[in-house]
Amino acid sequence: MNPLEQPVLAAFPYRLRPFSTDDVAVIQEVSEDPLIPLITTVPASGSKTAALAFIQRQHQRLADRSGYSFAIADATSDQAVGQIGLWLKNLSQGRASIGYWVAPSQRGKGVASTALKALSTWGLAQSGIHRLELYVEPWNEGSWRAAEHAGFIREGTLRSWLEIDGQRRDMYMYSCLP
Repeated sequence: MNPLEQPVLAAFPYRLRPFSTDDVAVIQEVSEDPLIPLITTVPASGSKTAALAFIQRQHQRLADRSGYSFAIADATSDQAVGQIGLWLKNLSQGRASIGYWVAPSQRGKGVASTALKALSTWGLAQSGIHRLELYVEPWNEGSWRAAEHAGFIREGTLRSWLEIDGQRRDMYMYSCLP
């Protein structure tokens, strides 16, 4: 089975590109966030070794065809400010899911909604994807506002949907259709 090919997507003033070893600093910054390492594969350790292993895992997603992991980078400086991914676990059912995070130092600048619009447009144009989904904890207003700004519709609350840090959590479910 051939690996997926990762494009670079314009999301002005950002661009979505593969992670590189130059992105260690943003992984280290995010490893100190109290939530992101609990709900993503970002390491809780801020070591350079752990950050490089995270970057390698993002590249492996293409090889094993589980999805596309993009660094959200400033289009001018190419400095990574976050991550967004399109995950293909339910592709056989016509669905893909999206997850994202933004470094604490970059929040409040529209990074997530800008990246989400670009990835959603590209994702829905891919063969076999008829629906995009994402899940957000109700308290995470910044994240659900970004989803709504990018055109996602809240379909409801999934009660006790996900275990995070040993506790079952409710999640808002959002979708985006072509």
